[in-house]
Amino acid sequence: MTNQGGLKAYLGTNNIEEIIDKVNNGDIYANRVYQAMAYQVAKEIGSMSVVLNGAVDGIILIGPIAFDQSFVTMVSHRVDWIADIFVYPGDNDVMSLAMGALRVLNGEEQANVYSR
Repeated sequence: MTNQGGLKAYLGTNNIEEIIDKVNNGDIYANRVYQAMAYQVAKEIGSMSVVLNGAVDGIILIGPIAFDQSFVTMVSHRVDWIADIFVYPGDNDVMSLAMGALRVLNGEEQANVYSR
């Protein structure tokens, strides 16, 4: 289960750059898997909007995959009606989020409170 699922299970790699290269070079299977992942991300965003009773202030797309405009577009076309979309491409996205939460828990930083 760990580190062997998702894109790696289907395409043999979880390196986004390699996968985008496959898609851009006409690999039909890689393209289908990539589109399916965008579809799944959009479904998860939609399901979370239901949990929030539609009170969604924004949708944030992060990580290395956010560098790929085609992926961002595939997701955005399905969910842009829910809320504004913010794109922050980069590496170590999960670690950055975790470190931010840890700073709040340790009292080193104050949590932001967003209200509608």
